[in-house]
Amino acid sequence: MYAIEVSHLTKQFGTLTALNDVNFTVGIGETFGFLGPNGAGKTTTIRILTGISHPTSGTATIFGHDIEHDTIAARQSMGIVSETSNVYDDLTAWQNMMFSAELYHVGRKEREMKSAELLTLFGLYDRRNEIVHGFSKGMKRRLTIAMGLVNSPRLLFLDEPTSGLDVQSNLIIRDVVTDLIRDGVTVFLTTHNIEEANIMCDRVAIINKGNIAAIDAPERLKKTIQSVQSIEFSFDHNSADQLDGLRQLPKVNDAHKAGDKFKLYTDDPSEVIDAVMAYAHAHNLKVISITTLGPSLEDVFIRLTGLQRTGGAVHAID
Repeated sequence: MYAIEVSHLTKQFGTLTALNDVNFTVGIGETFGFLGPNGAGKTTTIRILTGISHPTSGTATIFGHDIEHDTIAARQSMGIVSETSNVYDDLTAWQNMMFSAELYHVGRKEREMKSAELLTLFGLYDRRNEIVHGFSKGMKRRLTIAMGLVNSPRLLFLDEPTSGLDVQSNLIIRDVVTDLIRDGVTVFLTTHNIEEANIMCDRVAIINKGNIAAIDAPERLKKTIQSVQSIEFSFDHNSADQLDGLRQLPKVNDAHKAGDKFKLYTDDPSEVIDAVMAYAHAHNLKVISITTLGPSLEDVFIRLTGLQRTGGAVHAID
């Protein structure tokens, strides 16, 4: 039995096909990443898996329970943390936890004990009696996740859990999720942060225009495009004006500036390193760091979804 089993899932909105014959499984205790550009079908998939929306055709089961025909049993084992905060600003943190626990039909004694445990875990217990309206975005996000865990779920849906958060909240959330994974909780994670998926996920599915483009472990996905190699380096004086000249170096396929570094994509790293050193010498620059890199999960994502980089950013191809 799988934690999630999706078979030939299709969802149409009029003439628009949001999901096209999607198939995948998520093992019990697995952390499964779901990546894709905006409009790729991520939200539609989650809405179907959590019983909010009905598929046009196909099936989805949660621990063997059909989400469409056995919805209550399927949802009893899951916790849901949506990208949009579902906390009530005019209630206290404690009242929000109690309300969420009641929705999950958690008994009074258990919900009080679990809420105290979770608020402590997320660094919110000392502020449990404060109205949430005064909380920061990071605190609200932590509270949202705590509410999604109040029923001790076997399966947790996390939709963009760390998007736009401060470093402290980011670290707290990642540590908590890591502990949940260690305890055997299955995690279904959607994120725009590809590095987050690379670090946290056992496997990753990349969806694009309603179709699954690839499913595999991050490292195995990277090996599918070994031809995409890069040189990352920094001069003692970096300028965006240098990018055009670097892009013209022999054997360079693409180039962009990332923070205080330049990244050049190539099929021949050794020749490009020589060209970079020659460029530095010709322009009275000193190379203060240089690294040869294999393909990243971001490179795989870009290759499979038809996106392109321009000036360091990623843009969709029309």
